[in-house]
Amino acid sequence: MTQELLSKIQDPADLRRLKPEQLPQVCDELRETIIDTISKSGGHLGSSLGATEIITALHYVFQTPRDKIIFDTGHQSYSHKLLTGRRERFAGIRQFGGLSGFPKRCESEYDTFGTGHASTAISAALGMAAARDLKGEDFKVVALVADGCMTGGEAYEGLQNAGMLQSDLLVILNDNQMFISKRVGAWGTFLTKLLTLGAVRGAEDSVKKFLARFQFWGSSILRVAKRARVLLFPGMLFEEMGFAYFGPVDGHDVVQLVEVLRHVKTLRGPALLHCVTKKGKGYPHAENDATAFHGPSRFDVSTGQFLKNPTPKEPPPSYTAVFGQAVVEEARRDPRVTAITAAMPEGTGLDKFRDEFPRRFYDVGLAEAHAVTFAAGLAAEGYRPVVALYSSFLQRGFDQVAHDVCLQNLPVTFAIDRGGLVGEDGPTHHGVFDLGFLRLLPDITVMAPADENELRHMLRTALSLGTPAALRYPRGLGVGVALDPEPQSLPVGKGVRLKDGTAVTILAIGDRVHPALAAAHLLDDMGLSTGVINMRFVKPLDEELVRQAAAATPRLVTVEDNALPGGFGSAVLEVAAGSGAQVLRLGIPDRWVEHGSLSQLYDLTGISSQKIAQRTAEWLGHRPRPAAAAIRAQEAS
Repeated sequence: MTQELLSKIQDPADLRRLKPEQLPQVCDELRETIIDTISKSGGHLGSSLGATEIITALHYVFQTPRDKIIFDTGHQSYSHKLLTGRRERFAGIRQFGGLSGFPKRCESEYDTFGTGHASTAISAALGMAAARDLKGEDFKVVALVADGCMTGGEAYEGLQNAGMLQSDLLVILNDNQMFISKRVGAWGTFLTKLLTLGAVRGAEDSVKKFLARFQFWGSSILRVAKRARVLLFPGMLFEEMGFAYFGPVDGHDVVQLVEVLRHVKTLRGPALLHCVTKKGKGYPHAENDATAFHGPSRFDVSTGQFLKNPTPKEPPPSYTAVFGQAVVEEARRDPRVTAITAAMPEGTGLDKFRDEFPRRFYDVGLAEAHAVTFAAGLAAEGYRPVVALYSSFLQRGFDQVAHDVCLQNLPVTFAIDRGGLVGEDGPTHHGVFDLGFLRLLPDITVMAPADENELRHMLRTALSLGTPAALRYPRGLGVGVALDPEPQSLPVGKGVRLKDGTAVTILAIGDRVHPALAAAHLLDDMGLSTGVINMRFVKPLDEELVRQAAAATPRLVTVEDNALPGGFGSAVLEVAAGSGAQVLRLGIPDRWVEHGSLSQLYDLTGISSQKIAQRTAEWLGHRPRPAAAAIRAQEAS
């Protein structure tokens, strides 16, 4: 891998010493480095390849880190990391102890704002610009916004506020004609129309002259004329919001971008530069299948084939795949079942539903709050919507879950993927708060399956209730249990005793049930008879079973892949209070958990089977028995 120029760039100051005509080679070397690294470790590929020229031009023209660049979303920032002093550490990106896959303020002074979720950059950038104005400083602020992020409402809230404040701010719209999956909705149509208008800028003066003829007819006609102008030239929408609009320009012509940015940099007030790029640019396999190469696992660079870890037998299906098939089966049974996602049909497993029931499938773009209220509207008219979102993205719609769904007791089912720790994506994507914030709400049923078979039963249960329901399940492969021929509705609020014990009982929820069973066998080997209960439901909690467990063994251990404050263990503690039982709660501690492999993170947080057994034994005051050889040696002496 050649790095003739990149190897000499320790920071953007070194980049700015190059001639503009050398920048295409820098971009080629950046791409080569990104492709080679991500092929070995996995990560976000397509979006970073598509933004390479824009990022290079920004660091070349602007005086970073004095000038601020805010990314939206952060997974397009790999070239930024390579150009800002982190090239030597780049091979460890998204690995435990290594670089984050997203901008992170504590990682570098060039990471001016942490961004893992979408549609936040304009608001954050405007806040920085306002702070600059209050302090009387003169640095520049740039928000680099991918087109999919413009489907989120916060982006428009930021735009309208920026137009009102008229602070000095540049928004770069990185339009790659896709976000994670294929771009959908009115915003996609809007940008497509803009790109097919031809010589828009050259025709603008003629339109202005034409519209001027209407002025003598009064202000009302002029308002109509302005609206016509926006319809004729969609770029004018931004100008009507108070922005100076430039573009569209070729986002892969780095030399031209430098010239444009040098001009735009001199302007005052809010400006928007529209750049057209191609997701996966420079790697044909990623260009041809941008969805698969958005966040690929390890792959062979020459063939584009994904590399699978060797397994002795066929691996079990993922929870996502099992859910995707289960919701299709439910839709076949019940024509009221609809499915909603936020720009991630493949990521949530709803692509099968989309293909079989296109009229009952809705991709709302990166707009989780809207997705929840949209589902509430469907439910109010007699449908049974299933909203499939990642756990950390559902946080963005919490008010809507509370106010629009639960307050009205509407039958919306939330299928919460990536519940718990998610691994290499780190704290922006760990889904460790859902059990806590959902159990706060009246009228909602909250459950978590122990395995993929129970997931199918819980989906059937949720859809049969006629009230709000949530089921959360983890990222990755299932346990490998056999699937029952037909899912059944489960008794609501009832757990299942899996193993009896006399010394201690472990109450587990969700994907910690099977590790709890393994831990119980380890404890048995230590001479500590351990019971295990699969609680199934966080709300309503099986209070009777908790009291029975407390009566059988006065010591209880709760295990969850969720934050301890307010979570499942807290619910058990509330019931056990006054019973005389002692409770040890194991789960995610009250701090942000960094990125790493799941096995590393489970050990780090103390919820792997080994750690559950170890911490339980220590809590019980158990001292490991000496090995038999040591006992014989002691006796001999």
